[in-house]
Amino acid sequence: MRRGAQLGRFALVGGANTTVHCAVYFALLALLPYLLAHVVATAVATLCSYLLNCRFTFGVPVRRRTLLLFPLVNLALVGLSAVAVAVAVVAGVDPVLAPLVGGAAVLPATFFASRAVLTARRGTGFGDWAAAAGVGAVVAVLSQIPLLANPSFYFWDDSAAQFLPMWHRLGERLLAGDWPLGLDLDSWMGGNLAGEALFGIWNPVHLLDFLLVVWIGDLAVAAAVVKTQFLVVLGVGTFLLCRSYGAARGIASVLGAALPVSGFVLYFQAGSWAGALMGFAWLPWAWWALRQRDRVPAFVAWILCFLCISAGDPYSVLALCLVFAGLLVERGRDRLRLVLLGVAVAVALPLVYGPVLAASEVGWRSGYAFFNTGQLVPGVGDLLNASLPSFLPQITTFGAFRMSVPATYFAWFAVPLLAWLDWRAVRWRGCACAVVLAGCYLLLCLGPSNLWLFRWPLRNVVVLHLAIAVLLAVALSGGLRTDRFKVRLFCSAASMLVGGYLAVAAWPAQAPKHLVSLAVVAVLLLLALRARLLVAVLHLGTACVLALQVVWFPVNRDVAAYHFPTDVRELRTRFAALGSGTVVQIADRDRIPPGQIVSGQAWSQLLFGNMPAAAGMANLVSYTGIGHAALHAALCLNYFGATCPRAYDRLWPLADQLRVEHVVVQRRLREVTTAPDGWRIARRDREVVVLSRETPIAWPEGRLSAARGVRVLEDVQHGQARETVRFDGSGELVFARLAWPGYRAEVDDRPVPVGATEAGLLRVRVPASSDGVLALSWSPPGFAWHVVLVCAGAALAVVLSTFPVAQRRSG
Repeated sequence: MRRGAQLGRFALVGGANTTVHCAVYFALLALLPYLLAHVVATAVATLCSYLLNCRFTFGVPVRRRTLLLFPLVNLALVGLSAVAVAVAVVAGVDPVLAPLVGGAAVLPATFFASRAVLTARRGTGFGDWAAAAGVGAVVAVLSQIPLLANPSFYFWDDSAAQFLPMWHRLGERLLAGDWPLGLDLDSWMGGNLAGEALFGIWNPVHLLDFLLVVWIGDLAVAAAVVKTQFLVVLGVGTFLLCRSYGAARGIASVLGAALPVSGFVLYFQAGSWAGALMGFAWLPWAWWALRQRDRVPAFVAWILCFLCISAGDPYSVLALCLVFAGLLVERGRDRLRLVLLGVAVAVALPLVYGPVLAASEVGWRSGYAFFNTGQLVPGVGDLLNASLPSFLPQITTFGAFRMSVPATYFAWFAVPLLAWLDWRAVRWRGCACAVVLAGCYLLLCLGPSNLWLFRWPLRNVVVLHLAIAVLLAVALSGGLRTDRFKVRLFCSAASMLVGGYLAVAAWPAQAPKHLVSLAVVAVLLLLALRARLLVAVLHLGTACVLALQVVWFPVNRDVAAYHFPTDVRELRTRFAALGSGTVVQIADRDRIPPGQIVSGQAWSQLLFGNMPAAAGMANLVSYTGIGHAALHAALCLNYFGATCPRAYDRLWPLADQLRVEHVVVQRRLREVTTAPDGWRIARRDREVVVLSRETPIAWPEGRLSAARGVRVLEDVQHGQARETVRFDGSGELVFARLAWPGYRAEVDDRPVPVGATEAGLLRVRVPASSDGVLALSWSPPGFAWHVVLVCAGAALAVVLSTFPVAQRRSG
């Protein structure tokens, strides 16, 4: 069938699919919440689309493999369509018509991507995908074990202070039809979401998870659900990657289950630094797809690489770059397709990281940092001792000289089984990418502590473990050698004893735990050597060791423990009195008694990080990685919203420009006895004093806060990024907006310069005009070009899928 006829049939299927979605959605709406009804309707419509496109459009049989790949491709295309809609609106298309324009724009990409997936040759068999599902189930179960010891295990440190509250706010904005999400004015220093990058606002999976967080309503439960999801993604991707290198199915499943519950992944990425987990989880998938050049369409590989990049974790991007480099070494002569696909992926980087670089003009992270403080820099001995479950490395952390969790632990069998492997059976040239990654990341783990966007080298250990997992899976698949049994047993025992000694030396008080660990690993090793059920023993050991670790180390004490409330509805009821207008909080977490933090009593009056966003407040308190230097200098706000006592005195010249309605002052930090003119003391108790404005703020429909030499006739805000002001005269307008790069101002369609006040607020000088109109807008710098580059990269990937580059076979 000719391609034009296929395209026509594809369009007809699209219409039928839309009809099915609407019919199912409206049928379920009376029985289910609208979000759940939408999810079910989307699933039914996707299945319908798959069946119709197989039978009617392309005339191919239904296959289990394509049934799994088709929804993944459609998920990414939904994100691409959303970007097209956003670009159409920015370009001036009516929002009512923008979805039609966006759908038409991505129709060719949708057609070619679907055609590539459904007509591609069969790759891995059903057995692999069934085993992958089994790995996912095992990881999902293992991920719940930490919750038995600590129900807030996944709602810890940055996950509590930064990610979950903001995910909830972004989910609410999506439900209200507010997209894109690059700016959140009410979060102030933490409001440049495009510049923060790590919220992954361009990642379609993240957007769905934002909605899921809102639907769940409890931040701790939502954290567990989302983190489990990405641990499963990581485990399944690791399994498929190991299989692509020829590892036996059972052995690949062992490594796929072990990596997600390894020390750093579990305690730091899953427990705290969610953005790192969400980026790293897609890395093995991207690596796997890039290797399957004859089995996985180039566009699917591009989608997986885009999911990795758009998660906003620079460490995952660095790893992806090294994967491309390693595959170029591994592939020999067949490199052209990989290079072209690398170009298609690379052009997506400016969309995600361009705003980060632009924000450095006004933020804290400006310039190129290259130094070593020794913080979170492991030693060679720490990396080698990767199989003792109780080993707590003597690595400098945040205020301590050693760690409280087994951060360098990988798998209980990795080191003890080295002596039993037949390394001669490993085809090293075929594993060149894993070797390259292992070598590079061994060096990266050793320092320096700060290099531009990259700091704390211990973060690199996860990619080192992934590369080792591939090599170990390949070697283990050759079977264990049993010749020279006593020598090998001696080598295993020696490696375990050396590890035990290093563990005792690092923290002698933990010696009883180390002895138990040695005994458990020794018993498991003997079972693995004697029993025929090697895979079962390795899986059992992973579960047993994980249970021991979470009993011994239920919390990560190397990072901050906030103990924030988790129920969003209860939180909003508690802070309802501050829900209208901008709030300034003058407080310091260090002034709160530790007992009040642990009990949660402190959070009945104060909040830090992004928790005000979850509470429904517009608050200067937020959590930011990039900061805003001018506002920090004005009010000494730190990265999670704490202030100094001087902030109270500095506030009053700025309060009107910030459009502040309420001020909450921690009495342990600063005592307040009288209110300034125009303000009153609304509440005073043992912990805080709350001041409220007595007179209403001018121009309530916008964010204009001061006008000099200008008579303002009207000020209206349109969403987060646009505002219009009608005025007479000439002079200066100041807005309660931080002057992030990307603002543009026009008066009667003529550009006018924008600037910033000393506190970093947006300032616009308008020329003389009678009944003039100032149109103010913001978008990430270079946004339109960045979107064009992403679309061009996607188009190139589609072309590579449809017209494969001829490959020469290496000799």
